[in-house]
Amino acid sequence: MSNENGKKKPIGLAIVGCGTIGRIRGELARDYPGVEWLGLCDIDEKVGRKLAEDTGADFFTTDSKELLARSEVNAAIIATEENEHFGPVMDSVERGHDLFIEKPLATNALESAEIVKAIEGEGIDAVVGYTLRFRRKFLVVKEKLRNNALGDVTTVTTRAFMNRLVPIATVEKTEHRGKLTPMVVSGTHSLDICMWLLEGKKPVELYARSVDRALGASYGTKDATTGIFSFEDGTIWSMSISWALPVIWPGSVYSLEIGIVGTEGVLTIDDTHRDMVLASERAQPAGYTPEITRNVDFLTSYPPGDIAFDQLWGPMREETNAWYQRVHVGLDTPHATAADGHRNLMMTMAMDLSAKRGEALKLPVDPAELVAELG
Repeated sequence: MSNENGKKKPIGLAIVGCGTIGRIRGELARDYPGVEWLGLCDIDEKVGRKLAEDTGADFFTTDSKELLARSEVNAAIIATEENEHFGPVMDSVERGHDLFIEKPLATNALESAEIVKAIEGEGIDAVVGYTLRFRRKFLVVKEKLRNNALGDVTTVTTRAFMNRLVPIATVEKTEHRGKLTPMVVSGTHSLDICMWLLEGKKPVELYARSVDRALGASYGTKDATTGIFSFEDGTIWSMSISWALPVIWPGSVYSLEIGIVGTEGVLTIDDTHRDMVLASERAQPAGYTPEITRNVDFLTSYPPGDIAFDQLWGPMREETNAWYQRVHVGLDTPHATAADGHRNLMMTMAMDLSAKRGEALKLPVDPAELVAELG
């Protein structure tokens, strides 16, 4: 993509949701020269006004409609709680804003389909926040596969481990916990990265199972899900995620392993962060819940990146600044599209539905069927 006549587009940016991720992207907006106006919104006025103060924002409100209707706004980041994306996304689409939507696109399959239809119908440039695409190792792997280093890919395996601080922090924000499963909230990252690497291959069947013995009773979510996808060309892919590991598990968030086998080669990806392990007499902050501490830590295992010299360095910095460049100067970027985000939601929900039924599903599944059975 490129801006018309190569002209730079001044960015009037609205950020809806000033929590952890909204703060990161807002602080980066403050430092990006193409952002000429910054407006913020959060239903928690204390949180929102603190970010407004820290970033020198031009405007703050607790009403997203008020912010998105401002004449200065031409681009928006939707960083609300997962169940609350639909309203502000549709308000932005109606006004023609360039869009950055945190994953998942929605937690309701019909709303997700409506979002994609509206975005494509209005010709909106919209991306979804899948930060793993901006990790150097995954960009290198993508380039190798684009250049046919493995021949035709035939088999893929994916395993993701997370400690339970993530689901606890996620579900405690909402009463609508049933939709916030390990696949929809977190497994979607490993699913997106693999579907990106398998670009052009069409999944046609799925069988999955889930377990909820650790988190089900107390938090209303599943512990883990494992599934096997079959593709139209015969490729098979086994993927699993567990986000119920003990809080003392030293990975801040994601520990991911991927194996890709082709007709002419194999490629393995170790993204478990066990290459740098810190053990200290001093307790290390866990990142999500201040009262939880550990004495061993897998360094660099927090997906957004790491704080050094009072700044965030890592993939979320690159992802966010790349999007600002996409809007400002028309840079071509590897962001996930809205269509990618919708596909990912349908596939993660299909895993939940297959696990609920205990039977294989033909893909794709109708969004109405997912809503009817999963809520």
